[in-house]
This record gives sequence, C-alpha cells and structure tokens, in this order.
Amino acid sequence: MKINYLQTAVCALSFGLLTVLTSGAAHAQAVGFTKGMPFSDAYVAGNTLYVAGQQGPDDNGKVTGTDITFQTTRAIAAIEKVVKQAGFQMADIVSVTVYVADLADVPAMNKTYIKLMPDPKPARATVKVAGLIGDAKIEISAIAVKH
Repeated sequence: MKINYLQTAVCALSFGLLTVLTSGAAHAQAVGFTKGMPFSDAYVAGNTLYVAGQQGPDDNGKVTGTDITFQTTRAIAAIEKVVKQAGFQMADIVSVTVYVADLADVPAMNKTYIKLMPDPKPARATVKVAGLIGDAKIEISAIAVKH
C-alpha cells in the first residue's frame, strides 16, 4: 500500500483546523463591532484575543498629529482599551505586529513602545508598509492569551 504523505498531512491539517474552528466557534465573540463596518476591533476565541490593527484615532475617529511618538501612544492606548473591554490585561499580550509607513520612525516608536508596553515585552514583528489608512504613520495589531 502506497501512502501519499502530502495528502495525509493535508487531511490531518484540515481536520485539525476544522476541529479548532468548530470547537471554538461556540466560544467566539466579537469585540467592538459596529453594524455596517467591515471588521471588529477584536475577536475572542477561547482564551485568546485577536486585536485588529489600531491606529489610535482621536475622539472623532480621525488620525491626528504627525508625530510618531504621539501616534504610537494613541495606538497603544487604543489597544489597551480593546484589551480591557474584552476582559483581558495588557500583560496577556503575547504577540504584536507593528506596521510603520517610514522606517526612520522606528527608533522613536521603540522609545515610546518600551515605556508603554508591559514587561516582559511580547514577541514582535515590525513591518514597513507603503501606506496606512488615513495617512497614519503606525498601526499595531496584537494577540493576547489569558494565563
């Protein structure tokens, strides 16, 4: 009997993913969803929170200020708001992706990030992008796990 390892692996992966999706679906909950919008601010699945990219807009929903320090502070504050709304803590964040429009802003962003994110710092990727919605300089997404 010849075994097709690729087909077996795909079936196992598909079954595992289906199991995760169906077992977590009953416990999944959107956070910060506004009807008519194409996304939620976050999604809780089991003990994991997936926070959508946050730019830290002002009270009117607009990105303000051209300073990376200001925008980083606002983005992290927006993440904290969503994290707490979902019943998690900032210390629960295990992974962060930072999107920046200009790599020259990374040193200043890092200084602010170091001050505002709890220790130990989450795993992080920093990615340069061609542009962000609203001409933002930064957007940050996060994953948190309740311990």
